[in-house]
Amino acid sequence: MPFSPYRHKVQYYETDTMKIAHHSNYIRWMEEARVDMLEQMGVGYDAMEREGVLSPVLSVFCEYKGMTRFPETLKIAVRLVRYTGVKFELAYEMRGQDGSLRARGTSSHCFIGEDGKPFSLKKRFPAWDALFSERAEKGR
Repeated sequence: MPFSPYRHKVQYYETDTMKIAHHSNYIRWMEEARVDMLEQMGVGYDAMEREGVLSPVLSVFCEYKGMTRFPETLKIAVRLVRYTGVKFELAYEMRGQDGSLRARGTSSHCFIGEDGKPFSLKKRFPAWDALFSERAEKGR
C-alpha cells in the first residue's frame, strides 16, 4: 500500500530573484515528506523520541530534473525501498502541478539510542519492526 504523497507549496523565501526554488530546499522538502511518511505509519519522530529512539541521516542524494517556481505546489511521493531492522532507505519523487518530474532523491537512516549506538528495532520495538517490514518494498 503506497503512502499518500506529501504536498509542499513553494514559499517566496525559498526562491532566488527569478522565483526559482534554490536547490538546497529539495533536501528540506525530502525531510518534510519523510516526517509525514513516518506519521502515516504511526511512528513519527515525536513518538520515537519519547521512546529514546533517534534516526539520523546516513546519506542523502538528489538529482534535479526541472525547475520549481514560486508559488507552485509540489507533490512528493515517498517509498520505503529497503529496511534491515537497523537501517532503512527511502526514495523520493518530486513532481510539479502539471505532473512533470522536478527531482528524484534517496536518503538512508539508522536507528540509534540516546547513547548514540545503533540498535535493531526487531529486538527493542517488534511492533515498529513489523510496520517497517510490512511497508518496505524490499528493493522493488
